[in-house]
Amino acid sequence: MAALPTLLSDTILKRIHSLTEYEPVIGIMGKTGAGKSSLCNALFAGNVSPVSDVTACTREPLRFRLKICDHFMTIVDLPGVGESGARDTEYASLYREQVPRLDLVLWLIKADDRALAVDEHFYYQVIGKAYRHKVLFVISQADKIEPAGGTEYLSTEQKRNISRKICNLHGLFQPVNPVCAVSVRMKWGLGVMAESMIRSLPRQASSPVVTQLQHSFRTDTVNQKARDDFGETVGTLLDTVYNLPFIPTPVRTLIQTVRDTVVSVARVVWSFFF
Repeated sequence: MAALPTLLSDTILKRIHSLTEYEPVIGIMGKTGAGKSSLCNALFAGNVSPVSDVTACTREPLRFRLKICDHFMTIVDLPGVGESGARDTEYASLYREQVPRLDLVLWLIKADDRALAVDEHFYYQVIGKAYRHKVLFVISQADKIEPAGGTEYLSTEQKRNISRKICNLHGLFQPVNPVCAVSVRMKWGLGVMAESMIRSLPRQASSPVVTQLQHSFRTDTVNQKARDDFGETVGTLLDTVYNLPFIPTPVRTLIQTVRDTVVSVARVVWSFFF
C-alpha cells in the first residue's frame, strides 16, 4: 500500500476500515410459535436493544440491535405468514419492501407443520428468484417431530423423519442454501446451522455476524470462512479501484502488484478486527 499515491492509499484504507464496521441485517420469520426468539437467544451473544417499538402492532417488523464490543448487527423480526388471507396480502407488500434490505432471511418452519402452501406461495411469488439466495430455511423444534417422546435426545426414527422433512422442503422450495434442522431445547443442530448461516451470508456480512455468535459456535471452520470472506472482500475493493476510469495506468499496475499481498495481510489481521 505504501507504494501507492498517498491520497489513493488513504482512500483504500478508509474503505477497508468501513468493512470492519459493516452492520449486517438479518430477517427472521416463521409462524406463531416457531421459536424465533429462542433461536436468536441460543445463537447470539450480543446485548440486545429494541430499535422499534416492541409494543407496536405485530403486523409491522420489529427491529433489534445486537452489540458485541464495537460491532453491531440488526435482527428484523418479520411477521409470520398464514394467519389470515387479509393479513397475508398486507405482508406481501411488507416483505417486498424489507427483503432487498436484508443480508439474510432465517425462515423458520416448525418440524410438525405440514401446512406449507402459504410459505410456498410467499417464497415463489413474493421473495421471487431475485432474492432466493437470501433465504436459509430452518426446521425448528426438531424434537417435536414424530414420534415425539419428550426425552432429552432425538430418537433414530425422529432423525429419519427430520431427514425426510429436509428432503421434502428441498423438493418444495428448491432452495439455494442448505435446509437446517435445530432443537433449541435439546441444543441440537445449532452448530451446523450457525455454519450454514455464515456460509449463506454475503461476504461483507459474515465477519460481523461471527462476532455476535455464542462462543461455542465460533469454530475454526466458521472463523476461517469469515476470514476468507474478509480477504476476498478486500480483494474485490482493490479490483473496483483498479477499474475506475480515472486511475492512471502506472497506478493500476501498482494496484495489481500489491493486490495479493494486501489480501493476504487482511486475512492475517482478521482476528485483530473481529
